[in-house]
Amino acid sequence: MPKLSKLLPLTLTLTAAALSLGAAQPGTDARVATAFTLPGAKVYPEGIAADARTGTVYVGSYADGTVYRARPGARTAEVFLPAGADGRTTANGLRVDARGRLWVTDSTKGVTVYDTRTGSRLARFEIPGDAPRFVNDLTVTPDGTAYLTDSVRGVIYRVTPAQLAAGDGPLLTAYDLTPALRPRPAGAFSLNGIVSDPAGRYLLAVDMPEGDLYRVDLRGGAVSRVTLTGGDLKAADGLDLSADGALRVAHNTPNTLTRWQLTPDGTRARLTRTLTDPSLQIPTTLTHRPGRTLVVRSQFDKGGPLTPSTGTPTTFTVASVRGL
Repeated sequence: MPKLSKLLPLTLTLTAAALSLGAAQPGTDARVATAFTLPGAKVYPEGIAADARTGTVYVGSYADGTVYRARPGARTAEVFLPAGADGRTTANGLRVDARGRLWVTDSTKGVTVYDTRTGSRLARFEIPGDAPRFVNDLTVTPDGTAYLTDSVRGVIYRVTPAQLAAGDGPLLTAYDLTPALRPRPAGAFSLNGIVSDPAGRYLLAVDMPEGDLYRVDLRGGAVSRVTLTGGDLKAADGLDLSADGALRVAHNTPNTLTRWQLTPDGTRARLTRTLTDPSLQIPTTLTHRPGRTLVVRSQFDKGGPLTPSTGTPTTFTVASVRGL
């Protein structure tokens, strides 16, 4: 397996000055605490998903593809899917759908779907060919369709309920956002986090380097840039969208979380809250539940995929943040 620093596009490489902002230091914000720990010396977690039916939380390791499970009230997560299962080398995007199926993306291949009760594999969808790809994050709409971002190709893939019922198959492009994205070198990093409107009308996907948010109309396919007021989404990694239109965002290298209020049609967003704290330890994504937001502390700058490294990692944990 190549070094992790070679697996991410060069656009994620940080300067020493940027890393000094993201160093894992004691936090100063009382709203940030530790929800549970992840066993292992080099976990480097990236994805998180919560099962709304059971309260169980799943976290994926970018380092080796392990998927951890934290049951309600647990202070330490357990291994749910071991490293390398089904050929999975990374586990960066996670989502539990309404029927309790766990979707896990492997950035190098595609996405695999698992039964959360037994851990058995239900389906697997891979990108045909060997061209560069980086399958990053995913969302599942109310009708059971999954949409996934590719950070290198600038496209969104789709898996329909019919495809899922049929089992394994190719992961095919549904929307090509490259004409709408700001100009960039071929193969440069772009799309990252993605969420869907609770009513199933549109998708929102973030262009992490540029700080733009894009809206994809699921009825007509139109792609447009969301008007942002009060800030931007630079370094935005994971997204979480609540039914009340609150969009929560994890900005990785600045160790920042933001909250935005969307208009009902999802065409505009206004910044309403910002929390910056070094104890977030390069937050890659988040999931919101009533009363708290769970945030992945990746520590990617501690010997992980961000370079240069600023030292060795501490215990890997998931943060609990109040008031976001």
